[in-house]
Amino acid sequence: MTRPHWLTGGFRPFFLLGAVAMVASVLVWLPLYIGDLALPTVFRPRDWHVHTTLFGGVMAIVAGFTLTAVANWTGRPPVAGRLLFVLVCLWLAGRLAVSTSGWIGANAATVVDLLFPVALTLVLAREVIAAKNHRNLRVVAAVAALGFADLAFHLEARATGTAEISVRMAVSLVILLILLIGGRVIPAFTRNWLAARKAARLPAAFSTLDAVGMAAAVGGLLAWTAFPDATATAGLLGLAGILAAVRLSRWCGLSARSEPLLFVLHAGFATITLGFLAIAASILWPSAVDPVAAVHIWTVGTVGAMPLAMMTRATRGHSGRPLVAGRLEVALFALVFIGAAARVAAPYAGGWYVHVLDCAGLAWAAAYLVFIAGYGRMLLHGA
Repeated sequence: MTRPHWLTGGFRPFFLLGAVAMVASVLVWLPLYIGDLALPTVFRPRDWHVHTTLFGGVMAIVAGFTLTAVANWTGRPPVAGRLLFVLVCLWLAGRLAVSTSGWIGANAATVVDLLFPVALTLVLAREVIAAKNHRNLRVVAAVAALGFADLAFHLEARATGTAEISVRMAVSLVILLILLIGGRVIPAFTRNWLAARKAARLPAAFSTLDAVGMAAAVGGLLAWTAFPDATATAGLLGLAGILAAVRLSRWCGLSARSEPLLFVLHAGFATITLGFLAIAASILWPSAVDPVAAVHIWTVGTVGAMPLAMMTRATRGHSGRPLVAGRLEVALFALVFIGAAARVAAPYAGGWYVHVLDCAGLAWAAAYLVFIAGYGRMLLHGA
């Protein structure tokens, strides 16, 4: 029996589902925020919004990327068919359980929601261990840690009424995952593109500087998760931001500015640097740099742009299409950065706050809607 095309690779269902969750996390949250809509969930509107973004949308996109990449890492056949269908069903069950947790109960919702990250971790671990590809156990560990953060989110929200520490934990893990994978693929993609054009300067190879930068990022994010207001945390975040900027400067991003599909990866990575520095500044000078705006450089900028950049590139590559951006890609990249900039600016807008927030949400969601419209058929049917 021939399997449906959308079950031939993990990126096909999960990129599309992740994009749908990203849209829902904003377009459902905005009326929730102003009281025009209610969901039968035990989470507060803000926590539902954050959970749907991080553990719904981002987790699905991470699943799509890792399930596809693990076949390249290990040389094993891609996860497909019935096993992939089971993973899709578990993800859908988790989203439904969280949004109806007021009906089914918080305990049941927690268990159902955690089935997907547990299953995804086990599948990835099986593939990596079977191929003795132990280097990539770091990625498996990061996925497992996201699952633990999901559990912590449920427990903290139930114990205190809202999730704070677990949100910082989840955001930190997502940033580390992007630093880990982006630090590998961005210079590699750029090197290949520039080498094909016989450029004189190519991105620097991974070195001690990169390792120190990753260590500084780990230290800064751990400190921010546990002690978000400490002066020492600001120092660690500032150091991590400077080192991330130095790493990025060695990857020849400006030389690739003529190809948006590549340049957007550099721009997305730059938001990580900006986030480190802005959060550090908000700790030291909270009256001048709004702490919420600073964090949204990551949660809207990085978390918005990097998944779109990776999904467009991976989908085109695995569908046999040229790795060249057209008007659609330029439009969705522009929309996600416009949305991120507006969301960061909203706390400074005074009486226009809600209006700027609405514009930010609509632009950001529109970026993912454009992706769904332009890539949905490609993902489902390969056409």
